[in-house]
Amino acid sequence: MRPSSPDAPASPDAPGPGPGGEAATADSRVPDDAQRGSAVVEFTFLSALLMVPLVYFIITMGQLQGGSFAVVGAADQAAKVFVAQTDAAAGRAAAEQAVLLALADHGHAASNARVETSCAPADCMAAGSAVTVTVHLTVPLPFVPFSETLNLNAGQLDASATQLVGRFR
Repeated sequence: MRPSSPDAPASPDAPGPGPGGEAATADSRVPDDAQRGSAVVEFTFLSALLMVPLVYFIITMGQLQGGSFAVVGAADQAAKVFVAQTDAAAGRAAAEQAVLLALADHGHAASNARVETSCAPADCMAAGSAVTVTVHLTVPLPFVPFSETLNLNAGQLDASATQLVGRFR
């Protein structure tokens, strides 16, 4: 038996060309050009579809975390400023200004905040009185137009702080 050359005819028991003139082997399939690049498109579409909500969730959680820092700091400073004043009316005004300043430092609007003060006993400027300042803040959803008319909020945050009025002022 002589070795076969590439130009030699195939043996009778070797598989020949298929019905379309193509060899009937599994390795001879040609990839369809219409499918080329579809993995890149699918990956890009799915990553955008999944990443946009994830990024929005992270931004919203950051707004809530920043709001919680803001209300805690605002309540603490407002209580300290309140007890340093000479009368209750000046104390309330100074406390509200301290809250507005602390919230503005964290990027929150004054219209989203509410301040409540309470004293025990009722005389807020008596020595030994406990002055409690509570700050309520509504954090709106980020990047939502007309959120104030639609009432779409990320959360409602509250914080309170208590200071004692000193005996010596």
